[in-house]
Order: sequence, then C-alpha cells, then structure tokens
Amino acid sequence: MAGTETTEPGADTSVASHASTGSAAGGAGLGGLEAGLDALESSAARRTPFRQTFVHKILPPVLALALVLLVWQSLVSFGVVDDPTKLPSPGAVWGEVRDAWLQGRLLGYIWTSVSRGLLGFLLALAIGTPLGLLVARVRFVRAAIGPILSGLQSLPSVAWVPPAVIWLGLNNSMMYAVILLGAVPSIANGLVSGVDQVPPLFLRAGRTMGATGLKGTWHIVLPAALPGYLAGLKQGWAFSWRSLMAAEIIASSPDLGIGLGALLENGRNASSMSMVFEAVLLILTVGIAIDLLIFSPLERWVLRSRGLLVRS
Repeated sequence: MAGTETTEPGADTSVASHASTGSAAGGAGLGGLEAGLDALESSAARRTPFRQTFVHKILPPVLALALVLLVWQSLVSFGVVDDPTKLPSPGAVWGEVRDAWLQGRLLGYIWTSVSRGLLGFLLALAIGTPLGLLVARVRFVRAAIGPILSGLQSLPSVAWVPPAVIWLGLNNSMMYAVILLGAVPSIANGLVSGVDQVPPLFLRAGRTMGATGLKGTWHIVLPAALPGYLAGLKQGWAFSWRSLMAAEIIASSPDLGIGLGALLENGRNASSMSMVFEAVLLILTVGIAIDLLIFSPLERWVLRSRGLLVRS
C-alpha cells in the first residue's frame, strides 16, 4: 500500500511532465508557424532587387523606343521615304529640340501647356467629384443628368473650341472652359461607376456603426469607390490634355503664349515637319511623364492597400 502510494504520485508527475512537454512542443510549433508566416510576409514585402526592376520595367520600354528609332531611321536611310518634308530623320528632329533648348524656349513651351493642363484638371476635379457623388447618390439627379454626362463624355473636345472662342474670346478662360467641358464628365462618370460597385454590405455596416450622410460618404463610400474613381481621374486627365491641345492648335494667339499645341500649329504653318515631330514627341512625353509620376503611383498604392499587388 505504501509502495502504491509512493508510485502513484510519481506516475502523476510523469503524466504532468509529458503533458507540459507536449504543450511546450505545441507552443513551439505554433511559434514556428507564426515565425514562418511572418517570414513569408516580410519576404513578400521585401524591396525588389534593382536587377529585376531593370529587366522587367526599364529594359522593355527602352528596347521598344530603340526599335522605333531604328525603323524610323531605316525608312529615311534606305529611301523608303526620301522626302524630308514628309518624314524628317530622327537627327533632324533632335536638332529642333536642341535648338529650342539652347535658345531657352523649350521649357517655356512645356510649362505653358503643363501649367494650363494641371490647373484645368484641378478645377475639373473640384467640380466633377461632388457632381459625381450627387449623381450617384440621388436617384432623381441621376435620371436627369446621367445621360447628359454620358453624352458629353462621348463628344469630341475639339467641338467645344469654336463656341468657347465666341463666348469667351481668345484668352486663358477659353482654354480652361474647354478643359472643363472635356474632363468633368469623365471624372463624374468614373466616380459614379465606382460608387455603383460598392458592395451593399459596406453601406449597411456603415449605417450600423452610425456612418450616415456626409460621414458615411467620406468614410465608407469614397474609400470603397476609390478604384473606379481613380480610373475616372486618369481618363479625366487624358481628356484634359487632349482638350488643351485642341484648343491651343485651333485658337492660337500671341496673347496666349506658345504652348505645345501652338508649336505644332506653327510647324504646320511653316511646313516644317521637324518642328511638327518635335511638338508631337513633346506632347507624348508630357502625357507619359504625368501618368508615370502621378497616376501610376496612386494606382499601385490603391491596389497594394487592398492586397491586390503583392510584388511591385
């Protein structure tokens, strides 16, 4: 009896020790699993090596540009297009750009157009955002204004230049009016599309937590509609830039200065294809630069914040 009594506590101690060992092993296993998950997250969020970035993002556009220049120079060198008044060589176009730079006129051309385009786009943003929210949230307003916005978005921007000149004259106000008429419908429709794609569950959850009215719009609707809104912003900038170029080409005046559109028209009037190509390349370069510097980072941020972009 006494031996039994002495062995039972030992057995209990052994069982307890095995249990504690098992729990410790289980805790160690869970700790290892958590550490592995943390390692996966840190590796996913690790900065991409420069070599990989160079190969996948920098090299392809550089090769594409080199191929375009090679084909362009080949058309001139092999006499496929032997008339320089129709297709100048890349060297001739570069000479025009270099002369404009050396004479101090190149940055003036670019700044005149970019400043107008950005200011007009900001004005369109200030008007198109509340208008899009109003159309998206008020049924009567959507029925009344929605079709008009869609029709205005499909209307070519160049169609607004003649009436804007008649109404406002040859001044900067005319330029901004053309930009607004081209960009506001795109921004508003983009926001309407984004709001329409917000899951109803988000709205019900917001109302449950007291987020109604302007508070619900700011904290629930706008963040959820951000992808569609951003797409509308990109399209709105494209319409702003196109509208501005159309206005500068058609309504050129010394009082308005010389922007990229006016430079293009001056090249046509002077029958200088080198100047025409210079203006076209500058317009294209500015459009690409704005997209790369402003809209692409915004788009990556939105996608990454929603877990849709793991590797950048």
